Amino acid sequence: MSRALEDILYGAPSPRARATMRAMSALAAAVLAVLAAGVVYQFHAAGQLDARFWKFFAWSTTWAFLGEGLLGTMASAAMAAVIALGLGLVLLLGRLAPVRLLRWPSVAAIEFLRGTPTLLLIYVCFLVLPQVGIKLSTYWMLTLPISLSTAAVVAEVYRAGVLAVPRGQTEAARSLGMSEAQVFFSIVFPQALRYIVPALVAQLVIVVKDTTFGYVVTYGELMQNAKVLIANYHALVPVYLVVAVLYCLVNYAISGASKRLGKPMH
Repeated sequence: MSRALEDILYGAPSPRARATMRAMSALAAAVLAVLAAGVVYQFHAAGQLDARFWKFFAWSTTWAFLGEGLLGTMASAAMAAVIALGLGLVLLLGRLAPVRLLRWPSVAAIEFLRGTPTLLLIYVCFLVLPQVGIKLSTYWMLTLPISLSTAAVVAEVYRAGVLAVPRGQTEAARSLGMSEAQVFFSIVFPQALRYIVPALVAQLVIVVKDTTFGYVVTYGELMQNAKVLIANYHALVPVYLVVAVLYCLVNYAISGASKRLGKPMH
């Protein structure tokens, strides 16, 4: 019975199963096509696909304005990612520390930042900090909360990778007389990175998406500039469609870069 179950779960599908899967895939594609056609029809009926709502995309100034927003998005996302990766490592070291004085504050910080919405942290930087005399630029009002929120998640991703490294690696390094710091940074952490590349990429994609909260502090990122175009040309659907494509291209580039970085690790 166990062998039969294994064949069902992991064996190659039979010709009948492959035919069924092809039929289901074709059915799903047909349903999606019908839904897409319905959405396009509704846009057309509402007049959102009229040429007058698209003509301003032929102007270089429109793309320059969107380009400025995209640069703002990438500037904030890149800095937030750098801070999150570094701070996440610090939080990880604190959480793994044998000394409670270091471990418990790290655990508290990780759990607090993981449980607090990024938008709430942005409002704290935007509304609360100025009340106590701390004034940040709109860039840091957006970037700092994103980096803090992401750092907590990255710390847990790091920890999952570290725990996935076989204990024999650590014991072998210690038997060679290496210090705990040498064991971690030379043996354990480099191997842990092999396991967590996909999860780190997912977090980088989330960082890019979180920059859309820039509207709260009126930071000039891509979504904020898109809202300006919508307000001026009343082209809600065209602008959001173009912006969605731009976000997809950025995230696809991040995923592609991660695959190239991960090849030497396999």
